[in-house]
Amino acid sequence: MMVGVSAALRGVEEEVLHAARSDAKVLITGESGVGKEIVARMIHERSARSRGPLVTINCAGFPDSLLETELFGHVKGSFTDAHRDKKGWLEAAQGGTIFMDEVGEMSLRMQALLLRFLETGEIQRVGSERRQAALDVRVITATHRRLLERISEASFREDLYYRLNVVHIEVPPLRDRREDVFVLLNHFLHHFSDTHHRPLPEISAEAMRILTAYNWPGNVRELKNVAERLILRCRTGRVDVGFLPVEMQPRAAEAAGYLADRPAAVAPVPDLLFNRLIRERGSFWSEVYEPFMARDLTRHDVRELVRMGLEHTRGNYKMLVTSFNMPAEDYKRFLNFLRKYQCHVPFQRFRMMPAGVREREGSRIASA
Repeated sequence: MMVGVSAALRGVEEEVLHAARSDAKVLITGESGVGKEIVARMIHERSARSRGPLVTINCAGFPDSLLETELFGHVKGSFTDAHRDKKGWLEAAQGGTIFMDEVGEMSLRMQALLLRFLETGEIQRVGSERRQAALDVRVITATHRRLLERISEASFREDLYYRLNVVHIEVPPLRDRREDVFVLLNHFLHHFSDTHHRPLPEISAEAMRILTAYNWPGNVRELKNVAERLILRCRTGRVDVGFLPVEMQPRAAEAAGYLADRPAAVAPVPDLLFNRLIRERGSFWSEVYEPFMARDLTRHDVRELVRMGLEHTRGNYKMLVTSFNMPAEDYKRFLNFLRKYQCHVPFQRFRMMPAGVREREGSRIASA
């Protein structure tokens, strides 16, 4: 269920009803955190396939080799640790729906494999010499990327785009439907009040004005996190401006362009993360790892952050661990995470960076 009263949200619900009446492929677009997975679930639950399975996967969370075997399955002995035949997610979704989030993060090779499945309905398990019988699976995909731009950059296949984009549903960001902020906040406050057995606080008029004017770069997911934080922090029964997160305090929010009445350019996500880690001493595990695993960040975001960090440490990964406020003993865990999700950045070129570039980079960080 999508919570809200805005006309924009009603438009999305109407599109959901149209999509649920058919088996057509659906492409859901919108910024991270707007509720694309909720839209996919609504389509499935209101469709004739509602009694079948709904399988959800995050394409950004797997390297190519692992995504292929998870999506299509594999046969025993096809690679190390393949001790038995394994059914893939597409087979698991037989008779139902598969929801593929962040499809825009797929490599060109995986895009070609997905296109072949869409054209034939057949799959071939990794290591197998024969194709399986055609599957009956509805495909719903989502992305926060602008796929037409990625097509022009030759990083997304045009033929795949037109295969996926039969029904297109755009979910608007929260800043474009501010009348939903109060309704959503009230919904989440009641939820977390029950979950944590805490009294439901009153929101002051000034705090509500700031919450409504805030630009919500993290959208509904950010609002949900803020609601839980308010429930846990508020001891007085009343939420005043001082209880709001630091980035929502009037001066900080206006400087960052997060208040609607003072528009300003918002820095790219990796820049905001870098500032949060280096200047505000946030931990990589809470500020980057957890949002990445929750699909709020992409591999590109993490790679760019690591690149900025290596510029800062001149290619030293051990110094990067401490710079990103992790214990020194987390070094191997950090590298394993980067390699597993293909976020690792070679360090050599940063150690060979000319002195002038290093000085300019140092000045940029100091003035950030």
